[in-house]
Amino acid sequence: MTPGAPRVLVVLPTYNEVENVERAIRMVRETGYDVLVVDDNSPDGTAEVAARLAKSDPGIRLEVRPHKQGLGSAYVLGFTCGLERGYDYIIEMDADGSHRPEHLPELVAAAQRCEGVVIGSRYVHEGSVSGWSWHRRLLSWSANLYTRALLGLRVRDATSGYRCYPRTVLEAIGLDRIVSQGYSFQIEMVYRCVMEGFPVCEVPIRFVDRMAGKSKVSQGEVRKALMTVLWLRLRGAGPGRGSGW
Repeated sequence: MTPGAPRVLVVLPTYNEVENVERAIRMVRETGYDVLVVDDNSPDGTAEVAARLAKSDPGIRLEVRPHKQGLGSAYVLGFTCGLERGYDYIIEMDADGSHRPEHLPELVAAAQRCEGVVIGSRYVHEGSVSGWSWHRRLLSWSANLYTRALLGLRVRDATSGYRCYPRTVLEAIGLDRIVSQGYSFQIEMVYRCVMEGFPVCEVPIRFVDRMAGKSKVSQGEVRKALMTVLWLRLRGAGPGRGSGW
């Protein structure tokens, strides 16, 4: 890492990603950023692969949880570890190959400029999605439209799981207040950033469907996400709040 450069940690939550995790870790490390893998005791040996890589590289760390506990709690654990170890920026990134590591420096640079959360967005100019079926595209687009309508967020891609948080943002949000355990975590985090008065910036990314394995997004997760948005709306957010950013 260049002297004086910010310390950056990339958090990779995993469950049954043995086909993808080594490539994801190596590509992140090529950028010079550190990696924390949070594995939910994958039965396919994902944690063993990460542990082997960590033995020869101090920039790689592994946290193994006893059982599958959800995406949101995995990120909360990763963020907490990152804050405790003094990182300046902490990045969410999927380990399945859908998030291209070449975007990592762009996310960090944008976070330095705007001093808020930066989302790797599929739905802004020059952003793109490839490899998805039409109904998966419709589901994602509809979820974002629903979120904007109910919460009044000026964010095109509130469901994106590729994003960068400055430590000041995570400290202000209060990670102990996060209630979402699944994929609604992404929406809740954007909402809480806005309510705390932080800017939300979007930079275009090229999203490519996972390299191998199966998606973890189930109909149950979608329903939970929709209910979480409704819960956030009913507890007093309201369209138009946070419009100063």
